[in-house]
Amino acid sequence: MDIRSLALRMVARVSDLRSRIRRLERREAVAFSRWIENTNNLLHLTVLLIIPLLIAVVTFVSNAVSTLSFLLFPPLASGSYTLFSDPEGKYASPLKFVLALTVGALCGLVAYGFTTWVYGPLGTAIVHPTSAALAIFLAGAATWALDVEAPSAFSTALLTLVTGNVNPEEYVVSIFFASLVIAVVFSVWRDEFYERRAEYLYGTVTGDDHVLVPMRGETADRTAFFAAKLAAAHQAGKVVLLDVLSTNETEAGEPDASAVTAATDAAVERLEQTAHHIQTRLGVPVEVVVARGDPLSATVEAAGNTNSDLVVTPYEEDRGLLSDYVRGLFGGAYDTVAFRSVGESSQWRRILVLIARPGDTAHGMIDFGTRLAGKTGSVSVTTCISAEVERRRAESKLANLVETAEGNIETRVARTEVTKFITSNAESYDLVVLGSSGERSGASRFISPPTFERIREIDCDVAVFDRGN
Repeated sequence: MDIRSLALRMVARVSDLRSRIRRLERREAVAFSRWIENTNNLLHLTVLLIIPLLIAVVTFVSNAVSTLSFLLFPPLASGSYTLFSDPEGKYASPLKFVLALTVGALCGLVAYGFTTWVYGPLGTAIVHPTSAALAIFLAGAATWALDVEAPSAFSTALLTLVTGNVNPEEYVVSIFFASLVIAVVFSVWRDEFYERRAEYLYGTVTGDDHVLVPMRGETADRTAFFAAKLAAAHQAGKVVLLDVLSTNETEAGEPDASAVTAATDAAVERLEQTAHHIQTRLGVPVEVVVARGDPLSATVEAAGNTNSDLVVTPYEEDRGLLSDYVRGLFGGAYDTVAFRSVGESSQWRRILVLIARPGDTAHGMIDFGTRLAGKTGSVSVTTCISAEVERRRAESKLANLVETAEGNIETRVARTEVTKFITSNAESYDLVVLGSSGERSGASRFISPPTFERIREIDCDVAVFDRGN
């Protein structure tokens, strides 16, 4: 083998290695983005990153200013955790945070002054039991009266009694300014990032503007209208109607150019009629595309060529199971909705969204529900539990999911099996939205088939959502 051939092989191997690394990086980036869409994961990560940074800043200032006490840190750390770990909770008020820590320190200062006046100075290393009891009593009474009860107030009340070489008055002032800094950082973080996390993190909420609709089966027109309703919710929304001609439709023996042209023209005419109807009803831009070849491959290629980010296809079954075509789209590169239509209505005002677990799929389904319901409809975001002990955690999960969504939304926790719940309540809704169970293992789906395969008889439209890779 000559040197030139060896060099070419080395270059090819390096290029292949770089391509693999880029693919791995993309997969890891996608996995991380979906992981952080879970609000609990986002809050845990925030606590791990922001609180150490804040304490580091306070430590730096404490080392530079001799009048600041190290005893600032315990109440600040615990109070910061309370703020950032539950930014919508009872204690997540910047004003109450500053007030509680400062009032607690003031109560400790009053208790320290009273005990010194009664018993005289006891030294920096000794705390009189009366001081401790009085500090806690005053802190409890003051925070109760001011409606700023917080656990950290009790810690500052006690720590004021043991400030060491720092005067208690200086400790109170230090607590106020340090807590003020943390409160400002928390307010900026909550208002500018946490409350707007859907804008920054949830891809299904900010994307899915261009919708590709494979026009297959008897419910294709209804599916196209359903897709157009989704696209109409965004200003940049657009619908692409796709018809894939098989070889039998375009050839008879050897390829016949005139037959291909005739079949293509007929398909275009059919698609343009549907496109005109959609544009007239909803005002959404509609394009038509006719392709030829394998339906699945042609659909994926058309999605790429038309810059589509969502595929809405009619629901299809083959011998009681999901068809190979829909199964091929599920788990593919694009977000996919399989729409199963049972009626003639073109309005979906009462929508049931079934949530199994938090994450990007859940946010996507809620987003679709609010798009379809509009300002006058309603969305019921529901999860099912098997035991009453799971209720509080389930309610918290749903609250985190819906707080970034807009519209008339209710949350509901039902203690029943999910298929029984859907069967019992489907008649109250126009549409049921649920996930494809794509995140479950093959063994899990074999033991317990996906929910959408177990609710064939309900008298309600169903939209099955699968998050693309």
